[in-house]
Amino acid sequence: MNLSNLKPAEGATKTRKRIGRGTGSGLGGTSTRGHKGAKSRSGYSKKIGFEGGQMPIQRRLPKFGFKNINRVEYKPINLDVLQNLATAKGLTKIDVQALIDAGFISSKHLVKILGNGAITSKFDVEAHAFSKSAEAAIQAAGGTVTKLK
Repeated sequence: MNLSNLKPAEGATKTRKRIGRGTGSGLGGTSTRGHKGAKSRSGYSKKIGFEGGQMPIQRRLPKFGFKNINRVEYKPINLDVLQNLATAKGLTKIDVQALIDAGFISSKHLVKILGNGAITSKFDVEAHAFSKSAEAAIQAAGGTVTKLK
């Protein structure tokens, strides 16, 4: 046995269907494309979403809304949450890492401090954004506000 007498197993290969080779072949004439219509012509390529002349689904369905690609999503945290965290853990500085450790946010979130609730103790807060009322309340209690980039 050598390379010159190797051949594939019985039934492993099929002969290719050779269309358009005359009427005697049985695959001539229309060359398996049927009669007339766009699909029988050379150069035909179906457009994406084409439904045979019926109004395509992407044109039947209503369109609405607008999505701003420049929108920045913040995870809101209220002042009462910060106060509870500070008293429970005995913190004087609350930053993003403290909120992650407490389970309020994940590392991919941006944080915005909102002014709901009251602050009774003094602490420093680091976050990505603050509402005006939250900033005023933290500073009124004697704390400092640091905005992160």
